[in-house]
Amino acid sequence: MYHDVVPAGAEDSSGFLGRDAALYKIAPDMFDAHLAAITSRLDARDRRDGSSRSNLPCAPAAKAAESVAAAGPHAAAITFDDGGVSALVAADMLERHGLLGHFFVTVNYLGTPAFLAERDVRDLRKRRHTIGSHSCSHPLRMGHCLWTQLLDEWTRSRAVLADVLGEEVTAASVPGGDFSPAVAEAAAAAGYTELFTSEPVLASRDAYGLTMHGRFIIQRWTTPETAAALAAGDWLACTRQRLLWNAKKVGKHLAGRRYLRLRQLILGHGNEVRWGDQP
Repeated sequence: MYHDVVPAGAEDSSGFLGRDAALYKIAPDMFDAHLAAITSRLDARDRRDGSSRSNLPCAPAAKAAESVAAAGPHAAAITFDDGGVSALVAADMLERHGLLGHFFVTVNYLGTPAFLAERDVRDLRKRRHTIGSHSCSHPLRMGHCLWTQLLDEWTRSRAVLADVLGEEVTAASVPGGDFSPAVAEAAAAAGYTELFTSEPVLASRDAYGLTMHGRFIIQRWTTPETAAALAAGDWLACTRQRLLWNAKKVGKHLAGRRYLRLRQLILGHGNEVRWGDQP
């Protein structure tokens, strides 16, 4: 799971502002190295297993599956959250490596500084990248939203993207990784069929009325070797991230809102977004 691809020192030029968001933004040369390592690793695996990367949703445009669920048990998707304007840079680089991406858009920010405009979203889709929802407002604690809030976030964002693209949108990703069963149930009620979380698991599963996919987080210091290992499902790399994620999850649960306030104090957060328990 990526966010933005921006030069060092220009982190606020795409996507959400602040030092917190900057942790998940990587430089173009590093992203290019990631893609080279990923394609090399997957191609080597395919030669060994007799499978084909063309069956994956990150495969060349002419052969790519439209969804991870349709792509089979070895599917690997390259996803981008938030909808920052650097998605256009990322798409160019993906295509140079014969790949496609999944771009999840926070619709309240469409057309605002540092974010994609509607014409950009249409352009990405015409190039056969997948477009999905990342909610309307990107709540900081989506798992704590009231049911009415959840339904509004998912339903309205889906409607906006459908209007922009002229087609149904069936995939979404959970903002901030803050998941609860109600988040998935509301997504299903809003008409989505696939939901991407931040839980670092390899196997997709059917639950809450849709297909759920885990993801592995990429940060600015993630090496090309690690990115490739995660994409290939390497046991050690995936287990290491899973252990760290579970430890962080426990800390978030115990600290509650204090965790986010401390994170804001240390790193800052430059966005007018809801906590998740506010109307």
